[in-house]
Amino acid sequence: MATTCRVDCHAHVIAPNRFPYAEGPGYKPRPDETGDSDAFRHVLASHGISHALLVQPSCYGYDNACMLDAMVRSHGRFKGIAVVAPEATDQEMRSLKDRGVVGVRLNLMRWDPEALSRPGASRFLARVKDLGWFLQIYATDDVWCRIDGSLRQSGARVIIDHLGEPDLSRGIEQPGFQAVLALGREIEAVVKLSAPFRTSGQPFPHADVEPFVAAVVNSFGLDRCVWGSDWPFLNTSQQVEYGNLLTCLARWLPNPDDRDRVLWHNPARLFAFAGDS
Repeated sequence: MATTCRVDCHAHVIAPNRFPYAEGPGYKPRPDETGDSDAFRHVLASHGISHALLVQPSCYGYDNACMLDAMVRSHGRFKGIAVVAPEATDQEMRSLKDRGVVGVRLNLMRWDPEALSRPGASRFLARVKDLGWFLQIYATDDVWCRIDGSLRQSGARVIIDHLGEPDLSRGIEQPGFQAVLALGREIEAVVKLSAPFRTSGQPFPHADVEPFVAAVVNSFGLDRCVWGSDWPFLNTSQQVEYGNLLTCLARWLPNPDDRDRVLWHNPARLFAFAGDS
């Protein structure tokens, strides 16, 4: 029997009326691309999702206040992946962990492309590992070929955003995507089966993504796959509906027990979500 708990493992809460955007290079969402914690909880309830792993968006830089506020309002149902300044103190990082943060995100595309190459990067990664945090990476295309060595050497538990966001026109054999698959086979990384609309050249159901999903599931193994919506769907030309993304998952994993593992058992084990009593 399927569990009643399900986790959206990649979403953003964006509330500029309460939490202004940070200065810096991050993408600044349009008004129609925002959504506060109340709106997000409504979306989840409408689609039978009980828990969420929030991800700090680039518009807030190193200021995780909006995400942390949403986590408090969730009464334990939301956890977080923060963006942390390289110079953050050990105390600041421990405080984030105590408040439900389970990892740090390196957004190499829209916020900090030098995060893995600057002086002191290895020390920062060691601190992430020592906390028991996940190291979540947002990168695309051949960037993976340049960073896979650093990820392996870090010893941290790695999460890969959005299937590694490959260029579908270059096929499964493209070097960057092959580097992603190798991380799944060789260091037991975790991958998010999320945001197919970001790579697809086709409208829903994004059939051109399906061979890449199959390759990821084969290399990572189903027990290291989680699902995420990427709500509220920033900076995309696709028309995206939350329910359609769950339909995509059902196409990729037609066995309900497989979907149950991805939607609940895997995130519960990986991120210590607690189900309903």
